[in-house]
Amino acid sequence: MADHSIHNRKDLKDLRRKLRTEMTPAESKLWSVLKNRQLAGRKFRRQQSIGRYIVDFYCPFEKLVIELDGAEHAETQRNDYDAARQAELESLGLTILRFENRMVFEQLENVLEGIKRCFTAE
Repeated sequence: MADHSIHNRKDLKDLRRKLRTEMTPAESKLWSVLKNRQLAGRKFRRQQSIGRYIVDFYCPFEKLVIELDGAEHAETQRNDYDAARQAELESLGLTILRFENRMVFEQLENVLEGIKRCFTAE
């Protein structure tokens, strides 16, 4: 993405910082295996803002967004918001992967394999 003005907007800096210090247990667990290029050498960022949204994890090289969903995402109102958010992010050429929080704890290897399947050949 050539337009850097959509990434890490200054007006969202405090919120991004807060979200990084208050990560959910599932986000913390997934971050522990994504940080420091541990997954196939890919660089991930956590709590990255893209446009008006803050995504859980972002791999710039792959244009890949990873979102972890808790129980609140099952609500109809939240589904509408998530769908609009996903459509906007996809319009920027991004791929969005969603996993339920419980999958990170119960099926971490499957989650990581799902992420790696989105990687382009090196």
